[in-house]
Amino acid sequence: MRYPKPEEETSPEVKPRSIGGINIDPVPPTNLGGKAVSRTIPVFRPPGAIDEYQFLAGCTRCGDCITACPYDAIVKAPERTGSVAGTPIIEADTSACMMCEDFPCIASCEPGVLVDSIPPIMGTAKVTEHLCLAHHSTICTVCSERCPVDGAIAVTDGKPTINEDTCTGCGVCRYVCPAPENAILLMPAFSRPGLPNA
Repeated sequence: MRYPKPEEETSPEVKPRSIGGINIDPVPPTNLGGKAVSRTIPVFRPPGAIDEYQFLAGCTRCGDCITACPYDAIVKAPERTGSVAGTPIIEADTSACMMCEDFPCIASCEPGVLVDSIPPIMGTAKVTEHLCLAHHSTICTVCSERCPVDGAIAVTDGKPTINEDTCTGCGVCRYVCPAPENAILLMPAFSRPGLPNA
């Protein structure tokens, strides 16, 4: 899933009991038997990164994917990121993922936390229209010209729009955006597929 969609709220059939607007119904017990669902930490992982919980459990922080990247797009997460420090991330503002055809980062990953069996989706980009030059009577198509993913950015009437179903979140559009305040909002994938039997 690229990012969480709002859940539809259902109104309860029975209103909770209250005194003076304070709910006095008992709190339901905590379900300790349920499996914890890991959420993706808001960092951009390299292409082919598996579920965040499995990724953190399996990544050895060896740096092989960093060395293999021909564009120096993969870096180690800084210490301020806590539990993910030292793991591979992509910072599009510094160097975006160029979506190599052969994905040397995946091929170099011996621990198997970067795999070619899942789509190389790192996140989703979105054009912030009030910051985009093309949305203010200026001719600018840099993001669509430089995008390495066919069909991810369409230009209609001179204005770019991002196809969320095709976008991989590589960050090239953000990296090349010439607007005074970057007009591309980049959001990491909210969840990623895991490996079976892991």
